[in-house]
Amino acid sequence: MILVVGDLVTDVVAVLDGPPVAGTDTGARIRFAGGGQGANTAAWLAARGTPVTLVAAVGADEPGRARVAELEAAGVRCAVHAHPGAATGTVIVLSHDGERTMVNDRGANLLLSPADVDAALATAPHARHVHVSGYPLLDPASREAGLRALAAAREQGLTTSVDAASAGPLRRAGAAFEDWVRGVDLVLANSDEAAVLAGDTDPVAQARTLSTVAVHAVVKRGPAGAVWAGPDGVYEAAGRPAAVVDPTGAGDAFAAGLLAAWVGGAPPRESLERAVALGTEAVGLLGGRP
Repeated sequence: MILVVGDLVTDVVAVLDGPPVAGTDTGARIRFAGGGQGANTAAWLAARGTPVTLVAAVGADEPGRARVAELEAAGVRCAVHAHPGAATGTVIVLSHDGERTMVNDRGANLLLSPADVDAALATAPHARHVHVSGYPLLDPASREAGLRALAAAREQGLTTSVDAASAGPLRRAGAAFEDWVRGVDLVLANSDEAAVLAGDTDPVAQARTLSTVAVHAVVKRGPAGAVWAGPDGVYEAAGRPAAVVDPTGAGDAFAAGLLAAWVGGAPPRESLERAVALGTEAVGLLGGRP
């Protein structure tokens, strides 16, 4: 059982026909769907047969009920707190030419609390690993919940991982992020996030630097594959050919593939290969879920 702590939102995904132009129309394919980094990773884990619980917060509203129902139908156990008077979070995703721009209203996700984490762990006695999306840590309103998840995991002897989440909030957090994640078993970052955290452009050097903060570090390189650094050395996995439809959720799928393999006992190289395979599958889909 993997416990995932992170956001659950409604994604409004617009795959644009061309670059957006101010003051006029831009054609697009638009889809409303469940999203959120934590929820997406949980959905991909469930799709690969890994028992998973999502700890998150939504509003006591129709979007919140719909988002929870989707995940439960997909096989995710939901420890999701519905807050009366709060709105379920929404993210507008503009996708074009393999890149994304996200407009984020975290909504009820800001209300995630340490008590939510403790309650979820109390009802998940078979949990082996706690994975924390960076978003709860990067926002002061939800930070205590993210920190509690890592502390509680250590208290119970569970392994831990953190996804760095987003380069912009990492820049604003500065060196504090390293303090929050110091000593976790695994940290994941894409190339932009790794550049913020490690101050380098070489992915191997970035991974090695990050592995001085966490025990193991993985740098996600998109179509170029990924790098793992840890006490046993450095491992690389090449990218795979893909027809890109929408990159939304590809990093979340990558994390799920990595965790399903590594928590299940696979060595780093095999874990990377399975992560790259799942991330490649994700870019061929519209939206962030299987």
